[in-house]
Amino acid sequence: MIDLNQHKLELNYPCSWEYKLITYSYEEALKSVKDVICEREFKLTTSKVSKKGKFESFTLEIIVHNEDDRVTIYELFGKHESIKMVL
Repeated sequence: MIDLNQHKLELNYPCSWEYKLITYSYEEALKSVKDVICEREFKLTTSKVSKKGKFESFTLEIIVHNEDDRVTIYELFGKHESIKMVL
């Protein structure tokens, strides 16, 4: 079995990156995206709705410019009040 913790992710920046955002609604997802990435171009699409319909997941596609940019965006979504989980 491969231990992924021993391998560093190698990306050629800038590149397209996808984040999975889980929140209550499209409106909340859109608001959080605008709060975190401001004026940058993005694509936000609906992925799934939870079994009971309480949560929705969305795929955010954005161009990241470097490792710090990619990680910072992830961390900001993780701290945003509207986002329940980010992957």
